[in-house]
Amino acid sequence: MQKKYCTLALLLASAAGLVLIVGGFRPLGKGLILGAIFSVINFVLLGLALPARIGASRRKASFIAFGSLAGRFLILAIPFVAAIKSDTFNLIATVAGVFMVQAVIMIHKVANPVLGSFYKKIRSGDISHGRTR
Repeated sequence: MQKKYCTLALLLASAAGLVLIVGGFRPLGKGLILGAIFSVINFVLLGLALPARIGASRRKASFIAFGSLAGRFLILAIPFVAAIKSDTFNLIATVAGVFMVQAVIMIHKVANPVLGSFYKKIRSGDISHGRTR
């Protein structure tokens, strides 16, 4: 699932960023892409830290959890600092990009049941060519 969400988040951010860059909104597009890249890095690091906590003593698991959180916060600070210090990246678009993986997960969780039931109806013949039975 991690690969699926990260790939989709980068694909959507890259496509939207490219459209914004071509449309003349270069800082917006670059900020969105920058934020999405760090969103994926954050999500991958989160996935790597979870198995390390399982089976560890309470003290060690707490240390790993705190270290992981602090490290991920430091990594997420990089795109924000870059957007604040530079006119190359738009801060709001960077913030949106940082939440790209979370947005993809939420959209998937909301759309999957809705679209899943719709596709089941199509396959079963309940809906065909815009008509219902």
